[in-house]
Amino acid sequence: MTGRARNAPRQGSTTDFLLAAGSPDAPAVVEAKRVVTYGQLRADVARILAALDARGVAPGARIAILAENSAFWVAAYLAALHGHVAVPFSTKLPAAEVTRLADWAGCAAVLMDARHERAYGDAFGDRPRVTDADLADATAPAWPAAEVDLDQDAALMFTSGTTASPKAVRITHRNLRANTASIIEYLGLRADDRMLVVLPFFYCYGASLLHTHLRVGGSVALCTTFTFPETALTMIEAERCTGLAGVPSTYQLLLRASSFGRRPLPTLRQLQQAGGKLPPVLIRELVAAQPQARVFVMYGQTEATARLSYLPPDLLDTKLGSIGRGIPGVELTVVDEDGHPVPAGVTGEIVATGENISPGYLDDPEATREKFADGRMRTGDLAVADADGYLFIVDRLADFIKTWGNRVSSQEVEAAALELTDLVSAAVVGVPDADAGEAIVLFAVRRPGSDLDAEQIAGHLRGRLAKHMVPATIRFLDALPLNDNGKVSKGALRAMVTADVAG
Repeated sequence: MTGRARNAPRQGSTTDFLLAAGSPDAPAVVEAKRVVTYGQLRADVARILAALDARGVAPGARIAILAENSAFWVAAYLAALHGHVAVPFSTKLPAAEVTRLADWAGCAAVLMDARHERAYGDAFGDRPRVTDADLADATAPAWPAAEVDLDQDAALMFTSGTTASPKAVRITHRNLRANTASIIEYLGLRADDRMLVVLPFFYCYGASLLHTHLRVGGSVALCTTFTFPETALTMIEAERCTGLAGVPSTYQLLLRASSFGRRPLPTLRQLQQAGGKLPPVLIRELVAAQPQARVFVMYGQTEATARLSYLPPDLLDTKLGSIGRGIPGVELTVVDEDGHPVPAGVTGEIVATGENISPGYLDDPEATREKFADGRMRTGDLAVADADGYLFIVDRLADFIKTWGNRVSSQEVEAAALELTDLVSAAVVGVPDADAGEAIVLFAVRRPGSDLDAEQIAGHLRGRLAKHMVPATIRFLDALPLNDNGKVSKGALRAMVTADVAG
């Protein structure tokens, strides 16, 4: 899995693969004020490709994409996949960081929406660029033919924490197609499916929603703000969305700070949850909130293109808390420190194999060898498998807390805290402590108007957890800090404690 196949046969582009099922008049992208059909989308892709060609951008070039979720982002991404390499950028990065990453990744051109030119126009230097404004009056040329080697890079996806040391995951055309086909198979997606997208497309989870729905000829409805979750619910209702996908923070907000559990949304037939562990108590609330919708709990990583496992909805009662088993074409194994499989019930690290596994990191052979040793991907997640082979995550290796000589799962403490329905969200970190080694700190966000206090939380946890697992400190925040993908930033929480100590 780590090497590129020699003399691999060339096939039609991945853009052709993704758009093959979409009829010209069918809706592809639904925005707040317009609907873009597959025919219009293909025309915009052709316009962008013609503009890149006119600016002298050679086939196979790395193309930066910087835009909000929009029909333009979709067209830009598909244009880059059609014979180039897509390099999506977060719109939340500082301009100086964009410059550094674009230089490091060797981006030859940029596709950027006009609204970001003021903030990021100079960040890309004199690279050729195409914006949405360039497409307004452009004639759509004939669709250009393109072929790709399936083992060539299709996209470079930056991972979290690139500000410290740039790290880009290489996603090949084979990876993208394999993962797309697997996800479609286990979700049973159809041409009449419409996904409400609240996740950014520059995040692999968000991109997978686009890949899968385009591939079946379905559509995506773009909700570009989640500050007020009622906006998303109104859009589900207005656009008759059949699916919603989110990370734990998405569902925590919907379940504990919106009308999601009281508002009928009869068109919703599917809810996807990934991007971190949603505690069992909230999974139960999610199932009860929209009982007509099937809830898919999933697990994945950027290095796996997107998805690695899923739990069938009909097993939520008997396997609650599990991330399921490998998706079609993926094998997951729990191994010890030497890489040997461990028996059921024994904790070990999850390793993965399959055609969706990346060949490695861009220009980082050492990190590639460490992550993808022996053709298997080390996930960095500790889990146990039950007798039926279903996996239960214990915690991230990096998030375990070593306190008073014990190893504590931050996720177990968080799950216990969130049994209190007055909490919207909770996150646990370990911080250096002279006596304990690491002290446990719980950060919590209360429902509006709640008078729940720290002693009430501590009392609940003392009744649920071993003494050494009860947080030494409980702090309330208005909101937990999130990274660009919507996941809780535990690094930012640790920094808060460090800053308080230093201050």
